[in-house]
Amino acid sequence: MKIQLETISPNTKSPFRLLHDPKLNHLFYWHFHPELELVYIEGASAKRHVGNHISEYQGSDLVLIGANIPHLNFDHGVTTDYRKEVLHFKTSFRNNILDSLPELQQIDRLLDLSKYGIAFSGKTKEEAGELMKRLHLLEPFDYFMCIMQLLRLLAKSNEFELLHKTPFINKYSSKEQKRIRKIYAFIDERYQTKISVDEVAALCNLTKPAFCRYYKKATGNTFIEFLNQYRISQAKRLLLKGKNVSEACYDCGFESLSYFNRSFKKVTGQNPSEFKNTYSSKKNRPE
Repeated sequence: MKIQLETISPNTKSPFRLLHDPKLNHLFYWHFHPELELVYIEGASAKRHVGNHISEYQGSDLVLIGANIPHLNFDHGVTTDYRKEVLHFKTSFRNNILDSLPELQQIDRLLDLSKYGIAFSGKTKEEAGELMKRLHLLEPFDYFMCIMQLLRLLAKSNEFELLHKTPFINKYSSKEQKRIRKIYAFIDERYQTKISVDEVAALCNLTKPAFCRYYKKATGNTFIEFLNQYRISQAKRLLLKGKNVSEACYDCGFESLSYFNRSFKKVTGQNPSEFKNTYSSKKNRPE
């Protein structure tokens, strides 16, 4: 999957879109979209990066993310045997259903709180996780009713933490969204080859200094930092598929093995050999 400003196509009239057990652990997938997102993951301990909030979750996590809040995939870098369910709520859900039914005001308030990002815990997380794991098995009517039951559970819960003190405001204008989308698409297409800051700046019709200032302000990273993060995510995927360290290095665009090793450790906390051996030992461990 490409790193991008995610576009969720309304391929059905349903106000919901379920992603059953998507696996993106090999990607650094920093993205946002106009749909609200409810994420449940279990069997993993990793980084929770939503908007400006960065923390760690242990064992499992359940988070409701508001519209256009950028977030990292919750399984980024996970090598354990995990399960993930992702439920998107299209804007039509609030506009066509919640707004017209006063009986659902409690759920509407819950979705309004999603502007802060909400992490649930305790029994709420456990019960909601079980409901989400059933969704892909249900017929349309039961699927709809199960989602409403899920939202009612979350709306009534007091086992939650707001991830921001104020509603998160996405600072990207429409013009900036198109520019960032173009940059990410370029990285995805060209990461295996040499990429200079000058050519990416030219792609954006900016001078190199102006592009560097823009990119740092827009993403919080320098362009080289982000490019290295993306290449390392691809290198991890190759290592997990059996490639050796040198193959992973050169196949994902690094020109120096020593620089690859330093960059890999900076991003993951391990050198490539340690990462590969750790994963291999877990995979081959007897049950």
